[in-house]
Amino acid sequence: MASFVSSDTDGYQEQLQSDSQFLCSDQRMDTELVDRLVLQLNRIYPQILSDKEAHRFRNLSVPTKVRLADLLKHLHRKGEEACHEFYRALHIHTEDIYSSLPSRVRKRGPMFFLSCFGFVVGIAVLYYYGEGETLRCTGVFLHCSAVRLSKDARDVFISYGEVGK
Repeated sequence: MASFVSSDTDGYQEQLQSDSQFLCSDQRMDTELVDRLVLQLNRIYPQILSDKEAHRFRNLSVPTKVRLADLLKHLHRKGEEACHEFYRALHIHTEDIYSSLPSRVRKRGPMFFLSCFGFVVGIAVLYYYGEGETLRCTGVFLHCSAVRLSKDARDVFISYGEVGK
């Protein structure tokens, strides 16, 4: 009997395939970060990335984008576990890039974005049209709500909280 695999839960190999172009074009994937990822994969998972392979992917005479593209192809060929460990290393070393990957954004779906938008609109309505005494603690709430936002969004969100003080 064949097992059913949901189409919206791609394996790590498929995710890496779809995220590769994004990763290779993202300016945040600099030499230092690529080196840290290679070192982690080599030291913790030598079966995924041997010393010889790690040396090849850390060769500074080759441009970083070329080394990164080669690393991603290599990991894709190694299989599901290698791709999974790459994503774990990326999450550990740079959560900003990890959370902005196309495969991560797709998984959130439209309901996630609608619920976030609804939440922000609700807070804005309460903040701007509420009674002064009732919403005196809104500024503190806005600071706490901004924790998981990107840096620019967080700055805007917090500035609105400080304007009301």
